[in-house]
Amino acid sequence: MSETPIELEPQLSVQPSSQPESGRGLQPPPLFQLPLPTQDPSDTHQQTQLQLEPQLSESNPEHQQQAKPVWINRRRLILLLLGFSLCSAILGLDYYMYYNHQNSNIQAGTTQHNTTTHTVTPCLSPACQWASARLSISADPFTQPCDYFLFTCGSDILSPDNGGRQRGQGIPGHPQNRKEKAVWTERRGQSKEREDGLRKEKIPDRKTVLLQYFREILESNNTSGSTAVQKAKGFYHSCLDTKSIETAGAEPFLALIQKLGGWAVSGQWNRTDFNSTLRLLMRDYASFPFFNLYVGKDPNEIARGTTRRYIQIDQPDLLIPIEWNSKTLKSQAKTRTLRPFLALCERYLALLGAPPDSSMIHVGTFISLSSELAVAAAPLHFRLSKGHLHQRMTIRELQKQAPAIDWLGCLQAVFHPLPLIEDDHVLLHNSPYIVQMSRIIGKWLNKHEPSSSGPVHTFMVLSLLHTLMPALDSRFSETAKNLSMALGEAEEVADRWKHCVLETERGFDLVLTHLLSKRTAHREAEEIIQNIFNSFKSKLHELKWTDQKSLQFVMKKVQSLIPRLWTTKENSSEAELDLLFSKVTVGTNSFFSNYAQSLSLWQKRRSQLLTENAEAADILSVTSFLLGDELLFPMGMFIPPLFHPTYPRAMNYGVMGFLIAKDILHLILPDVYSQSEMVRAVGECVWAQYLTVTDQAGRGGVFSLAAAQQQELWVQYSALQIALQAYHQSLKNHPNDTSISGLSHTRLFLTSFSQVNCDSDPYRKFMPLEPSFLITVICAKSDQCPTSLQCLNKTQQHSLQTC
Repeated sequence: MSETPIELEPQLSVQPSSQPESGRGLQPPPLFQLPLPTQDPSDTHQQTQLQLEPQLSESNPEHQQQAKPVWINRRRLILLLLGFSLCSAILGLDYYMYYNHQNSNIQAGTTQHNTTTHTVTPCLSPACQWASARLSISADPFTQPCDYFLFTCGSDILSPDNGGRQRGQGIPGHPQNRKEKAVWTERRGQSKEREDGLRKEKIPDRKTVLLQYFREILESNNTSGSTAVQKAKGFYHSCLDTKSIETAGAEPFLALIQKLGGWAVSGQWNRTDFNSTLRLLMRDYASFPFFNLYVGKDPNEIARGTTRRYIQIDQPDLLIPIEWNSKTLKSQAKTRTLRPFLALCERYLALLGAPPDSSMIHVGTFISLSSELAVAAAPLHFRLSKGHLHQRMTIRELQKQAPAIDWLGCLQAVFHPLPLIEDDHVLLHNSPYIVQMSRIIGKWLNKHEPSSSGPVHTFMVLSLLHTLMPALDSRFSETAKNLSMALGEAEEVADRWKHCVLETERGFDLVLTHLLSKRTAHREAEEIIQNIFNSFKSKLHELKWTDQKSLQFVMKKVQSLIPRLWTTKENSSEAELDLLFSKVTVGTNSFFSNYAQSLSLWQKRRSQLLTENAEAADILSVTSFLLGDELLFPMGMFIPPLFHPTYPRAMNYGVMGFLIAKDILHLILPDVYSQSEMVRAVGECVWAQYLTVTDQAGRGGVFSLAAAQQQELWVQYSALQIALQAYHQSLKNHPNDTSISGLSHTRLFLTSFSQVNCDSDPYRKFMPLEPSFLITVICAKSDQCPTSLQCLNKTQQHSLQTC
């Protein structure tokens, strides 16, 4: 799609003269035109009679006598046609003059904006060339004002024939309800190819953009001098090598079992010490069969300003499916899923080469032990109501209450080299479970371990299997998938590359953090964060508050915040990373070994959090959050195509500026909603405009928006206003901005925004319309846009009010 500084070009179409001019009206651009009606049969019959009439007059004497009247009728017909043609010419001239007037207005608006922003200088960087190519095949609000907001997130969301959830489905009178299906079917038939292209070219959500960015880094051919970077890339490629993983089968795990002293299932078990095996699994493989360990703060101390971190002990993620019985207030194994779970365990043992005649005995004892542990577990809401969270005690006290576990030895192994002692405090999140778990293990050890069955050891091995399953061949994952389907919990399988990026981040997060930080435009990111935050504060003053105290309360809270880019305090150099990963050996054809090492690296990184004062930057975070008095924005937000230092500022503010403002508004929304009526009023105003534009206004049964929907409309509309205001302010301070495709600055800002509305966040489900429609609402104010977005075949839009 070629772009010119002229915002809108007239789309003239030649239609058959047999169609009355008055019935044609003003047509939208050809891409979105509905099929022209076929010629009326009566008109065709009339033309046929006119053609046959001369022949009849020659062969019939009666017609010869009527020759003169026929000639007169022909002259009248010719005069009628000439008159009709003259009327058509006059109407066509009026049509041309109307469009010429529209273009003059558009050019004037473009000139006005370009005069304000000085000369539009093209951006020729590789990033801009890529962005220009992307915009050229995307829907443009200023050339398709009637329909652009229907295609912005891919028509699967709006199409009535989509099998999935569609926004507004079931809402009476909603534009995407089923009674509009006929219109949609007709339109889809005309623009199917266009929709397919738009669906592929839309910018995905922030998390997917970040994963794709890491994928490009890990798959790049540039040879870095850092051995740590090369090891991260080697790990990633070994994960992609599914052929080698399938060829290896179960052998790598069977070899690991032998390294751990064997197991009773194979008949070869050295009867290793329980606590010694448990320490090894927790330290080297991050496998926690009987309880979970992690590091965190005590919320009771956070309120007092203390930032110390503690070892926290929680109930484990048991393999057996369990459910909560609200009558007995106890958990229990799901009886309807015991048969599928039994089949799962049998299949695992078969894949590991267990003898069929003895496998049922081991499966039975595994399910029995799992069921006993499940009874002691409890859901979060119950533990919260009973005050079982963050219970503080020393390691010595914990040893007395749960003596089956060597707590000091296990914790010292996991958090090595930290010098833990018995007087150190830990936090428990379900002390009744911990006590009962110790009793159960003690009972099973005393009853079965003297024999050769070893059920507790088998339980630990199968838990380790579950931990290492992502590194095994597809037979294991398919077996687990079968159980999920039986439970009705089947999840969509992620692309292999995405899975491998996530696994690489687990062990090599420091390497990816270093690579991301090196590529992040820190100065430009800090600048746009600060400018959006300043615009946000100005927006708060424009709201209508219940009273002056309400404004002062919210502003005091906002003024105390410090917005900044979230980075690690001390970014590791490549030399430091090489030293840190010097003992890691990455094999190109051994993903199982690589994965086992990554688990150990991940566990060590978690252990280091115990002594670190600052919060470690989450490399996969893509939304801002509050930490004390700091408003932090992760580096993962500021990557292409969402942000690039060489992009025109119009693009960066139209995309990233909007996302930053939206995140801030979501964080501060509770205070604003409780103190100002503007949230509800603006939400209803935007919704009313949407109903008007989509021809739904005045229909019976049109529902009122829920409070959450009003809030989300206000958030996104206000975020767009804040970003646009911040951009205009930046133009005043630094007028020389570039552009792409010859677009004016404001048009480039709005067109860029229209591409980023597929953002997946927890609030998306509350948005009752496609966010790009907000451009139409913004442009209802003539001074905000190069031209108003008026759909020529929908006269209701001429009466749109500003919100």
